[in-house]
Amino acid sequence: MAKYKRIFGIVMDSVGTGSAPDADQFDNVGADTLGHIGEFYKGELHLPALQKLGISNLREQEILGVPKIEIQQGYYSKMQEISVGKDSMDGHWEMMELPVKQPLNHFPNGFPEDLLQKISEFSGRKIVGNRPESGTKIIQELGEHQMATGDLIIYTSGDSVLQIAAHEDVIPVKELYRICEYARSLVNGPEYVMGRVIARPYVGPDKDHFTRTANRHDFSLSPTGPTVLDHLQKSGLHTVGVGKINDIFSGQGIAEGYHNESNMDGMDHVDHVMQEDFTGFCFVNLVDFDAMYGHRRNPEGYGQALMELDQRLGQVVANMRDDDLLMITADHGNDPCYKGSDHTREYVPLLAYSPSMQGSGQLPTRQTFADFGATILDNFGVAGNGVGTSFLSDLQ
Repeated sequence: MAKYKRIFGIVMDSVGTGSAPDADQFDNVGADTLGHIGEFYKGELHLPALQKLGISNLREQEILGVPKIEIQQGYYSKMQEISVGKDSMDGHWEMMELPVKQPLNHFPNGFPEDLLQKISEFSGRKIVGNRPESGTKIIQELGEHQMATGDLIIYTSGDSVLQIAAHEDVIPVKELYRICEYARSLVNGPEYVMGRVIARPYVGPDKDHFTRTANRHDFSLSPTGPTVLDHLQKSGLHTVGVGKINDIFSGQGIAEGYHNESNMDGMDHVDHVMQEDFTGFCFVNLVDFDAMYGHRRNPEGYGQALMELDQRLGQVVANMRDDDLLMITADHGNDPCYKGSDHTREYVPLLAYSPSMQGSGQLPTRQTFADFGATILDNFGVAGNGVGTSFLSDLQ
């Protein structure tokens, strides 16, 4: 019999908590998303709900403005990634017991001409950009050119991604999606294998007023094997995906899905799902931290988004049933005070809470994100891929 009837897993996209042991392999030594945001706010970062769950306690050095306190209920730790990359796909797949072990293609010097030529011929449009760049920067630079010519803006980052930006009044969203679907077909192998093709629609009259819209869509590589979501669904358990979860797993293993317009819209979906009576797992991604603030190196906005989420988490905790389990984590880091504009290789938080818990304390550092998924499977008595180690028995 399941210890918890419903499990809610919330991924604070990119909210890392200090350099991982292998950060040197990614040129990310010294990155610390939460620590540096606290320092930026000079003690004015207030996260009472996360503080009560142990967000500072899991760290050697507490977050400035969020002191370590005695945790009354719940458990806290941090997780280390074993996947070869630091992209959202890598992190989420690993959480679901499918770590990415083979490096995917990256293009730090831009995409090869043969690949671009095929996209150009399919779309009937010329291509500009073709370099690693911040999305907001390249749209500001080339957006007016696109409005005048209809050319596609294609760019990448330090991750295995091909991103296509398109002004919605010039290249309609449906057309952009069609082009991205074709591009996805080109990078499924065998010549090129990439993690994600991302549609990046935007609007606005000129470079000083361009804004990206919520019509972003991730066309991810299909999971290369069964995930925790698949195992749960095949065992008759209900699975819910909120935010870009459906994109990351190409819809596989997800029975009920919700698209997020924003973090707060995502939390509205969480509130809705909490009113449903089901047995299973609700997997939530809140992407604004990463897309809106991490990549844009905006620590002020990042901290404000954390405080807004914290207020909503207080409501979630208050509405939980005794047989609910809440687990909060992240998929990688994206330190807004660090160099560059890419993800950062960091530990991620792990917070676990249920109103029925009698104990509290720190769990050992998890050696893989897969422990997250292994714990979910263990709760429901479902066999998985055997990658992670469950900590269910430690939740007293």
